Amino acid sequence: MRIAPGIHRIGDNSIINSYLIEQSGEVTIIDAGVPGYYKRVASELAAMGRTMADVRALVLTHGHPDHIGFAERLRRERLVPVSVHQMDAALARGEVPNPSKGYGPMKIGPFLGFLWFTLARGGLRTPKLHEVATFRDGATLDVPGSPRVIPGHTPGSAALHVPSLNALFVGDAFATYAVTTGARGPQVAPFTADSTQAVASLARIEGVSADVVLPGHGDPWTGGIQEAVEHIRQTVAS
Repeated sequence: MRIAPGIHRIGDNSIINSYLIEQSGEVTIIDAGVPGYYKRVASELAAMGRTMADVRALVLTHGHPDHIGFAERLRRERLVPVSVHQMDAALARGEVPNPSKGYGPMKIGPFLGFLWFTLARGGLRTPKLHEVATFRDGATLDVPGSPRVIPGHTPGSAALHVPSLNALFVGDAFATYAVTTGARGPQVAPFTADSTQAVASLARIEGVSADVVLPGHGDPWTGGIQEAVEHIRQTVAS
């Protein structure tokens, strides 16, 4: 699905998102969703006028399974390098447990829908990465789009700012759809390890200039980053 010039998305109903960005005929994939999305990569690239041969990199906003998705298969079969923040490399390789704590608020209907969606797309058997490169806070990555790394809501997560596309990919820094409740709009993402820290960390992206904000879960946000951050703060405080 085309989101904006140079940006496409794989992700049914915005439940779990994987993004493809293009610059000068080359493509970077940001987050790999769930394993079943792999079969849709070629068709989405075709919609962009590109092929698998044009994919130069896969960058992960963090190491959670619903972002790793097809990363290992893409790395193994297509030799596409995968990178993640240095603090989440061990998590992406399956060497440490997921630090997320609990589900937060939950409604049984949306939550069961999320579980079924994930199960049907191989999300309960996500292959861990055998090899992964790392990056640090503040780095500008040498991949198509030249995303700049902004510290995320946990030490191992990152938001990726792509000025050439006026886009900010926030991973789970915040969501616009809660897979556990079905709520829509800017909010702390479910499965967040420390909600207080997550809200405080939003100050790091508050001053970023971007026309479109792309979360790991939910629809694109075009109402302004400051507006999204303020909405989340007010919601948490109420």
